[in-house]
Amino acid sequence: QAQLVESGGGLVQPGGSLRLSCAAPRTITDIYLVRWYRQAPGNPRELVAGITNDGITNYADSVKGRFTISRDNARNTVYLQMNNLKPEDTAVYSCYADGTTSPYMYWGQGTQVTVSP
Repeated sequence: QAQLVESGGGLVQPGGSLRLSCAAPRTITDIYLVRWYRQAPGNPRELVAGITNDGITNYADSVKGRFTISRDNARNTVYLQMNNLKPEDTAVYSCYADGTTSPYMYWGQGTQVTVSP
């Protein structure tokens, strides 16, 4: 059962921007790492970006310089700002979170991002 809620996906033209959100309920307080993945039809799941509680980030080479991951601890939410979107960014984007207590991992249902003229 998905515990995280993603939002912000949609249809955008190449060069456009979207901001995805990954929200956790306030009852979840043990998250220390959040990662965004994406999966396009026929392709394997790809790690896009991650952020720790300390704000340490990492990105896939394919999105460096275009995507920015950030977190608002007060809102228990992680964001993925996506700029200069390309058709190859089209995929379902999902967030996953690692926690320090059972069940240790949380995930969302995903949100569709489509980049097309």
